[in-house]
Amino acid sequence: MREWSVTDEFAHQAEAFDRAPVMSATETLAALLDLVPAGGGRWVEVACGTGIVSRELARRVEQVLGIDLTPAMLELARRGAAEAGPANVDFTIGDATALDLEDASFDGAITRFSLHHIPAPGRVLEELARVVRPGGTIVVGDHLGDEDSDGAAWHEEIERLRDPTHWACLTMGRLRAAGEAAGLALELERVTDLDLDFEEWLARGSGGPDSAPLIERLLSERPEASWSMQVGGAPGARRLRYRYGRLRWRRP
Repeated sequence: MREWSVTDEFAHQAEAFDRAPVMSATETLAALLDLVPAGGGRWVEVACGTGIVSRELARRVEQVLGIDLTPAMLELARRGAAEAGPANVDFTIGDATALDLEDASFDGAITRFSLHHIPAPGRVLEELARVVRPGGTIVVGDHLGDEDSDGAAWHEEIERLRDPTHWACLTMGRLRAAGEAAGLALELERVTDLDLDFEEWLARGSGGPDSAPLIERLLSERPEASWSMQVGGAPGARRLRYRYGRLRWRRP
C-alpha cells in the first residue's frame, strides 16, 4: 500500500484548510502577526499552506515569499493573492527543512502550525536562522504538546488518527530549546487558549471520518493531568480547545 505523504494529506485538506475559520481568526492570525516588529523589510513564510499568513503579513512589510511543499496549497495561495492582493507577495515550492535560499537574505521569517508535522523541527529553526540576516526576526506559532507524558501520548494518538502526517506537538520548553540550539535569542513568548469547531477539525483530516469512533473512545479516556487538548459542548456543537504558543526570536 502506498505511504500517505505530507503532500497527499495537504492536497486532500487544501480547500477545507483555506476555508477553516480558525486559520483566519484573530486569535491565530492577528495574534501571531502582532509579534512582527515594525520596520517592514523582506520576509519569508515557510510551510505557508494557502498563503493566509503570507498575504496578511504582506500588508505590514515590504515583500513576502511564501514557501510550501504542496502544489495544491500553493495554487490556492496564488489564486488568493491574484484575486484579493496584495501584490507584494509571491509563492514557490520548497522544503522547510532545506530551503533553497541564500544565507542572510531576509529580514524576517515566520511559520505557523507547521512544526508538529515535521520529524526534525529543530532543523526548520536552523534554516530560518540561516536565511535571516543578523538582527533579523523569527516568529513561530503552533499548538502545544502536554508536559505530562500520559497526556502527551493520549493527545498524539488522537492527532495521528485524524491526520496521518501529524508527528508531535512540542512543549513550550522544547520550542525554547530548539531556538537556543539554532543560535537564536528569545525576545518574547505568549501562550493562549485556542478554541475551534471540533466537528470541522475532525472532518478536515483524511483519517478523521473513519477514525471517529476510536477518537470518541479516546476522548472519554482523557488523562486527568492532561491540559493541551480538551473537547466539550453538546453533540454537533462541540468545541476543541488547544494551547497556542507564539514565540519571537532575534538572530544575534
